[in-house]
Amino acid sequence: MNPYIGVDLGGTNLRAAVVDTGSGEILHQCSSPTRANGGHESVMHKMIELITGLMEPGQERSYHVRGIGIGVPGTPDIESGVIDFLTNLPGQWRNVPLKAIVEEQVRLPVALINDVRAMTLAEWMFGAGQGFDSIVCFAIGTGIGGGVVVNGRFHLGNGGTAGEFGHQVVEPDGPLCGCGGRGCLELYASGPAIAAMGVKAVMHGHTTLIGELVNYDSSLITAEVIARAAMQGDPFAKEILQRAGMYLGIAVGNVIVTVSPQRVIFGGGVSQSGDLLLAHVRQTVKERVHVVRVDPIEFVQARLGNQAGLVGAALWARQWIEQGKI
Repeated sequence: MNPYIGVDLGGTNLRAAVVDTGSGEILHQCSSPTRANGGHESVMHKMIELITGLMEPGQERSYHVRGIGIGVPGTPDIESGVIDFLTNLPGQWRNVPLKAIVEEQVRLPVALINDVRAMTLAEWMFGAGQGFDSIVCFAIGTGIGGGVVVNGRFHLGNGGTAGEFGHQVVEPDGPLCGCGGRGCLELYASGPAIAAMGVKAVMHGHTTLIGELVNYDSSLITAEVIARAAMQGDPFAKEILQRAGMYLGIAVGNVIVTVSPQRVIFGGGVSQSGDLLLAHVRQTVKERVHVVRVDPIEFVQARLGNQAGLVGAALWARQWIEQGKI
């Protein structure tokens, strides 16, 4: 057994788990509300509490943990362990030395990684990408992230930033994105973007199930509500998912001609809408990609669910430590 702790820093929940990195099995896990409005120091304190709780001596769940991997929703500097910028968290955690602070408190080596890169590593080793040499992952939720495996190597690129698929430009003259660019994919196919299209349909007075499902309270409209309306045959909901799928298909096509993967794996909450969204992704890719053979490429959903981030973070810690980076 090769036990490492994986931590998943989410906007809603903070989770930690002891993972057998030889099998991908989660041996024990715990969680706490993130309550990110309290600031990064408060969140780090909770994180350290969760980690130390998993390592308490003399208890059944005490493991000989060798290191800790932390998956974060942004761009950590994987070499220094400093957070450069976290998306969708108050204060954006700019220049926070997370690795050094956690190491000082728990006395174990710590490695940082983007949360979707962690998911990619887990899906490649133990999930939907197992057995394939080249895969790409798209995680579609509050934002859109990604990860890449090429020719049997987990590819992180310069500083660990390879796979920021949500910030591909799909509309050159599009609106301003939170990243500072314009027309990014996240503005057209993320969960909030899909929800905003639903709100617009309801506010414009269209006859649609979207409004009925939330008793016309627009604050309750989410991508999941729109998927439910589409499943019930609502034409506006179907059109919204078709539009999002088209933009996502443009981005997937860009990645395919760059990487030529064997599989494209979709995770995140929005991907749970299944073919209501992904059928349009496939159609757009087939219509637009001609220099790479598309038919052999498999489009599949992730298998590990919300455990992938925990497993992948632990796997990354093991890989980082064994390579002598710590």
